[in-house]
Amino acid sequence: VQLQASGGGLVQAGGSLRLSCAASGRTFSSYAMGWFRQAPGKDREFVAAINWSGSSTYYADSVRGRFTISRDSAKNTVYLQMNSLKPEDTAVYYCAARREVSDKFHLYNYWGQGTQVTVSS
Repeated sequence: VQLQASGGGLVQAGGSLRLSCAASGRTFSSYAMGWFRQAPGKDREFVAAINWSGSSTYYADSVRGRFTISRDSAKNTVYLQMNSLKPEDTAVYYCAARREVSDKFHLYNYWGQGTQVTVSS
């Protein structure tokens, strides 16, 4: 599975962005997908995940209620809708794939290249 993340950019606090992660390969629908982020000088952290069918979603406490993860299997794409953005959301955001959903980044087998999100105050 190859992943290509996009949609990052510069936005003011309170604004919104939608990240996309396009996957190649015909087995996309059998993979759980996750979003992680890494700010300068910090460890990579879990943001959100969705199971293979899209029936279950998981969020970090810091983003719950503001971010929404979804997937479109027909387009082989997973999305992260980010609303009410805060300066502390500034980071490089990565999408990842593995067979079983998890919030542990080291368990993911496939990674996209990352997309920068910068939230100004």
